[in-house]
Amino acid sequence: MKSTILILLMLSISVIGCKKTNNISTDVVKNPASLEQKKNINHAIIEFETLEHNFGDIMEGEKLTYAFKFKNTGKSDLVITSVSSTCGCTVTDFPNVPIKPGEQGNIMITFNSSGKTGKQVKIITVATNAIPSETQLTIKANVKKP
Repeated sequence: MKSTILILLMLSISVIGCKKTNNISTDVVKNPASLEQKKNINHAIIEFETLEHNFGDIMEGEKLTYAFKFKNTGKSDLVITSVSSTCGCTVTDFPNVPIKPGEQGNIMITFNSSGKTGKQVKIITVATNAIPSETQLTIKANVKKP
């Protein structure tokens, strides 16, 4: 008898404990990165001419640079907060001043192929106050031995 009551008590507690509630206001999760991406909102919008560059066949030891061109097509100043790469062989340089609406800029990527061979793919992540808040750029190369 005691075991039957104990089992019923445990079942009722587990059923009550599994009830899901969502008391979080939708205002808490609204942010520029999650809003519908329309150009008529008052945020910066970063648009790149291209998201990928292929250096093609290169010789090991070469240092190559490419400029990813972008434009602020939004209605607020664009601020690039960081540009990071997946490898120490890829160095970045980017504007450290706000880019006004309608203005353009470049993110310079320098790839050092020393110690690399074969197909290389490097991802560069650009973090901004824009929509989208993060953009991934890609550089590729096929590094050959001299």
